[in-house]
Amino acid sequence: MKFQIEEVTVYFPYEHIYPEQYGYMVELKRALDARGHALLEMPTGTGKTSALLSLILSYSLHHPPLKLLYCTRTVHEMEKTLSELRLLLPYLPPNRILALGLSSRKNLCVNPLALSAASRDSVDSACRRLTATWVRSATAADPSVPTCSFFESFDRAADAGPDNVLLPPGVYTLQDLRAVGRDRGWCPYFLARRLIPFASVVVYSYQYLLDPKVATIISREMQRECVVVFDEAHNIDNVCIEALSVSVRKQTLDGATRNLSRMAQEIDRLKATDANRLRAEYNRLVDGLAQRGNLPMTDAWFSNPTLPDDILKEAVPGNIRRAEHFLSVLRRLVQYLKGRLETENVETEGPVAFVSSVNSQAGIDQKMLRFCYDRLHSLMLTLEITDTDEFLHIQTVCDFATLVGTYTRGFSIIIEPFDERMPHIPDPVLQLSCHDASLAIKPVFDRFQSVIITSGTLSPIDLYPRLLNFNPVISRSFTMSLTRDCICPMVLTRGSDQLPVSTKFDMRSDPGVVRNYGRLLLEMVAAVPDGIVCFFVSYSYMDGIVNSWNEMGILQDVMQHKLVFIETQDVVETTLALDNYRKACDCGRGAVFFSVARGKVAEGIDFDRHYGRLVIMFGVPFQYTLSRILLARLEYLRETFQIKEGDFLTFDALRQAAQCVGRVIRSKADYGMMIFADKRYSRHDKRSKLPGWILSHLRDAHLNLSTDMALHIAREFLRRMAQPYDKTGGGVKKTLLSQEDLERMGEDAMEMF
Repeated sequence: MKFQIEEVTVYFPYEHIYPEQYGYMVELKRALDARGHALLEMPTGTGKTSALLSLILSYSLHHPPLKLLYCTRTVHEMEKTLSELRLLLPYLPPNRILALGLSSRKNLCVNPLALSAASRDSVDSACRRLTATWVRSATAADPSVPTCSFFESFDRAADAGPDNVLLPPGVYTLQDLRAVGRDRGWCPYFLARRLIPFASVVVYSYQYLLDPKVATIISREMQRECVVVFDEAHNIDNVCIEALSVSVRKQTLDGATRNLSRMAQEIDRLKATDANRLRAEYNRLVDGLAQRGNLPMTDAWFSNPTLPDDILKEAVPGNIRRAEHFLSVLRRLVQYLKGRLETENVETEGPVAFVSSVNSQAGIDQKMLRFCYDRLHSLMLTLEITDTDEFLHIQTVCDFATLVGTYTRGFSIIIEPFDERMPHIPDPVLQLSCHDASLAIKPVFDRFQSVIITSGTLSPIDLYPRLLNFNPVISRSFTMSLTRDCICPMVLTRGSDQLPVSTKFDMRSDPGVVRNYGRLLLEMVAAVPDGIVCFFVSYSYMDGIVNSWNEMGILQDVMQHKLVFIETQDVVETTLALDNYRKACDCGRGAVFFSVARGKVAEGIDFDRHYGRLVIMFGVPFQYTLSRILLARLEYLRETFQIKEGDFLTFDALRQAAQCVGRVIRSKADYGMMIFADKRYSRHDKRSKLPGWILSHLRDAHLNLSTDMALHIAREFLRRMAQPYDKTGGGVKKTLLSQEDLERMGEDAMEMF
């Protein structure tokens, strides 16, 4: 269908549109008109992605040259976005849109030699061994040196003229790019990188914009005329913090020592065979150039871990220009860090005190620390090292040094001799922890015309501008328009014996609470058909309670009704459990899936239709509140942004709980129940932090339930959902709008003015 929003003709791929989708588009257009940033919350299953793509692409056709950078958290979400875009493409004017997905070499490579490597870093390293400029130069002298035939043919085509490697307009998923690569004999990864400046839509990972090490290489050529969308962005503050945080363990330092020994051997070899190369690097550094200008795409390793504005634009200090002098500095730094890890007490200090300590004990000043990363990068290029995966340890140490030497605020150095949850196992770790999420995202806000942060669970929405330190021009939360109440949230505070239930630390191991939680599950598996998903607050709590249920015989009773599957920390095991869970639901046997809030399943797996008729959230998923990193972050938020500890912890726990229960509703034709099983959910200060689309269905009668009452409500709800219903929502409030409805709404709006 085609309709107008003010002067923009919007192309939409379906015959009907939800009222909230239309409202979402109107607010989105206001943000684009104002060239500002927006925070938009819309319930899961209401077509958020199609609304975003339709409006922004229609707007870009009316206001060229506007480009869309669509950021997703996972490859699965990237593929879903591109398939949604493919649905929209036939409705847009022909030959106007080139859209592509970009991922790591591991997901795009078609060379069997490189793909045989196990990890992402190993595939990157295998690629460099075949494509680095010095490897290709060596092939000219010795044809037996292996190179990548896909990259060579792509490079020849690109050298003949940039137009030769342009793909025709269309939507290219990762699979399509691999197919093009095999068909034409080109490298899909470097093809995608080459196409980025010409594409109207680029779909890629958050890291490609938020992590300075990757963003400087991948996204540096993007113009200001871009709309950036962070989809499913409820955890964006955590992504920003992880991008600027570094952990150093004993294994890291042992690996760094091995890396330094190998680099010393390479330098000695080079002195004997090609001393001019080392001299040329030294002269370049004297001239003040840490990097060799614009490196070929194949040679660019990770970039500087600091933000672009914080990189020093000056010459490398004289005392680390010579390669052997620089290695000596790194050895002293590694030795100093090893000494710091030998502590028996937890130590916390700020970057300024840490840098001062490094200077007095190891003789390394702040400026040398700041240049560690660039100097290492330069040396690795000079030594022509291709197996970069083996040098990740020394890279981590230089990451740490550069960040600690650059930033004085918003960071803490925390040294822990062991994990507090396992104090008998020595596992020393030195963590440079970033507390300020606004640092990593600030360049994105400053650089691009509009940044849209959107998700189904952004409540309370007013906390995000404070956490990310920006001023949105639009901040709006939408509810779901429904013809029937297909969501049934309940707050369960008591078991059938009227004892309160909670995962509070002093109550969680109480046998009465464990038994009541087990009885709740047992009653529900007997009454609810198909799939049930249970979320627990942590892996350790889930292990403990499942063992207790097993000893009490509850688990055996549950398995009389449904099969039980459990998420583990192993990705392969969890994937297998999920597949079998779906099979059990498909064949009518029914199943229960035990999962963990903040785990892989809670973030990206949908339990739509019969895969999730009920989700039970056992407890409130607070973070581990004795974590030193969390305590340091809470103190920083209180001092800098005046955010109270309790407010942040409740906000964080409730957004995770909402994310878990939101997995159950993925469309308006779907239906499902949500049970918040903890007495703390009945408190207004906790409950009010849930998204509006859940609160609007949470009746007062469903607030303080026992197991028996919840069971009665569940049976009534399932009976109601079995009745036929009108999908378009005739009568007073329409839940599906046709093109005529939209035209009528536009005419009414014109008459009002």
